[in-house]
Amino acid sequence: MESLTTGTMAGAGTFRCEACGYVLTLADADELPPCPKCTGVAFARSSLFGTGTLTVSPDAAASSRTAELVEHARDAVQDPGPYLAWGERGEVRIVPVRADKPTSLGRSLSADVRFDDATVSRRHALLIREEDSVRVLDDRSLNGVFVNGERVSSRVLEDGDELVVGRFHLRFLTVPAPVPAESRATG
Repeated sequence: MESLTTGTMAGAGTFRCEACGYVLTLADADELPPCPKCTGVAFARSSLFGTGTLTVSPDAAASSRTAELVEHARDAVQDPGPYLAWGERGEVRIVPVRADKPTSLGRSLSADVRFDDATVSRRHALLIREEDSVRVLDDRSLNGVFVNGERVSSRVLEDGDELVVGRFHLRFLTVPAPVPAESRATG
């Protein structure tokens, strides 16, 4: 069917590789190329309202890089609290999740965490600090928000959770307050 291989008005949108789960977004004049990740040619239209899960098995190198990123981020943070960390252009980016207002993620110039990429909606997600937790909310994004491989509309985050926003993989970190030395000695 032509509309699923070229970006006509009926074909524009988001497509998922059936072999590896890689997501491609087409504009109105784009043609569907082979998958950049696995060179597969079978694609399924991704649903705007779907609730399926994305299951991509990480390889050992990717797991090692993620562990190094999390370790580096934890070492770099000085103050206790919740943070987002991700790798970008060979650097580790770390952003605190604010308590005074929601932290916005998106492509918009006004986003607190900005990703200049077509796979990210202008207003993609919000992180909201609640009493003793942080909640991620999908802000009506086209490609969805995934936490640990599962598409979510709202989820309380745990330390070490992976968030996927467009093509970006972020880690949620909670840095606890240091325990005073006298409390450790008596415990």
